[in-house]
Amino acid sequence: MTPLSKLFLSAIFFSCSTILFGQSSPEAKAQLNRVSQVVSAFNNIEIDFTYELINTEADINQKTNGSILISGDQYKLNILGITRIFDGAKLYTISPEDEEITISSGSNDGDETISPNEMLQFFNTGYHAKMNITQKIPGRTIQFVKLVPVKKNNDVSYLLLGIDKATNMIYRLIEIGSENTKTVITVNSYKANTSLPTNTFKYDPKAYPGYFINKLD
Repeated sequence: MTPLSKLFLSAIFFSCSTILFGQSSPEAKAQLNRVSQVVSAFNNIEIDFTYELINTEADINQKTNGSILISGDQYKLNILGITRIFDGAKLYTISPEDEEITISSGSNDGDETISPNEMLQFFNTGYHAKMNITQKIPGRTIQFVKLVPVKKNNDVSYLLLGIDKATNMIYRLIEIGSENTKTVITVNSYKANTSLPTNTFKYDPKAYPGYFINKLD
């Protein structure tokens, strides 16, 4: 799984080490800290996004929409017709096409079930950060920060994190792969601190009659 996918599927815990920021520009560090402060203040956030995979040499250009709702240690992700619900202890991967549900525990499913509290703060560890271009789009100014992995990564050359300067929220994340592959996640809209039903992240087996249940525990 690439760092870009982990933006929505897992969390890398907050760490402002001097090793990371020692080779990062003060301006980039300050910008990323502002994003962290905004995200940390949310009780919950729902994001609608577009996911693109581009490789011109292989003639690949795939685009799909998705959404994710995050609240504390819980999340619900919808993408490619699959729903993933993490209730804080168990991860439920629901595939209507296959009529199959895979159930796994956080301890047995690796990094995909790490607490998503700081899902939008993955950039705070493991990268050197430098300011990049500023891009004007209708009604917005987007400041890009270039993130280069501290450790050599055979899959990822670097990331470009686009931040809305007015809101200090992530607008776009571009991953430049080492195999001439570019992956782009664009945040189309988001809502924060909304009132959620108590069963938002509850898996209800009665809603999926006849589904095959695959328990990994």
